[in-house]
Amino acid sequence: MVLLAKGERLIYFPQPLDPAARQGILAHHPQAREASLKSADGLQLQGWHLPGESDLMRPLAIYFGGNAEEVSWMLDFGAVFTGWDLALFNYRGYGFSAGKPSQQGLLQDALTIYDHFAAQPEIDAGRIVVIGRSLGSGVATYLASQRSVRGVLLVTPFDSLTAIAQNFYPFLPVRWVLGNLYDSAGLAPTLAAPLRMIVAEDDEVIPARHSQRLFEAWGGPKEQLSIAGAGHNDLQQHREYWRAIQTFLQHQR
Repeated sequence: MVLLAKGERLIYFPQPLDPAARQGILAHHPQAREASLKSADGLQLQGWHLPGESDLMRPLAIYFGGNAEEVSWMLDFGAVFTGWDLALFNYRGYGFSAGKPSQQGLLQDALTIYDHFAAQPEIDAGRIVVIGRSLGSGVATYLASQRSVRGVLLVTPFDSLTAIAQNFYPFLPVRWVLGNLYDSAGLAPTLAAPLRMIVAEDDEVIPARHSQRLFEAWGGPKEQLSIAGAGHNDLQQHREYWRAIQTFLQHQR
C-alpha cells in the first residue's frame, strides 16, 4: 500500500524554485530582503523579509504556508501588512530551502525563525503574530504553544492532520502509520493568545467539523470568519480574506 510505504511523506508537495527565480522575485519586490537561516540540524532555510516603515521596534507577522505552497507569492500582497514586518520562509525542500520536510523539521524551524527575528533590535518581540494557512496552521499553533505571541491567525485550519488524512484513506490504519501529526486541537486548550480563524465556506479539503473542533478547543479569546463562496485553494481571490487579515493586524498593534 502506498500509504504504508510513504507514510508522512504523502502530505508534503514541495514546490522548488529554479535559480533564475531568485533574481526575478527580488526585481519585482525591491523592498523585500532575501533572508537565510541555518536550522538547528544545519540545513539552510531561505525566505524573504519585508521590513515595515519605521526604524525601530516594529511589529512582526510570521507566515507559514500550505503543503503545496511556495511562499514568495505573498510579497505581491505586501501592502496588506503595511506597518508590520513580514517574514516568509519556505519549508525544507520548498523554494530554495534545503532538506526534506517532516513534522519534526518544520516545527523546529518555526522556533528558529521566531527566535532569530525576536532577537533583532528593530523588532518588538512583544508584538509578534503568527499566521498559518492549512498545513501552516499546525506549524503556527505549535509555535504559539512554545513562544509568546500577540495573536494567531489560522486559515483553513484543522484539528489534527492525521484526522484529515483518515478522511482520504478511511479503510487504512492511518493513525498507526502517521502517528498524531500536527495535533493542533491537543495544544489549543493551553493557548491564551487571541485567535482569528478564517475558513472557506466551500472547503473541499478540510471539512468544516475539523476546523470547528480546533476553534472550540482554543483556550484564549477567539473569533471565526467564513468566506462565502471560497474554496480551500482560492481564498486569496476574495477581498474579504485580505480585509480579515488587515483587521486582525490592526487589532494586534
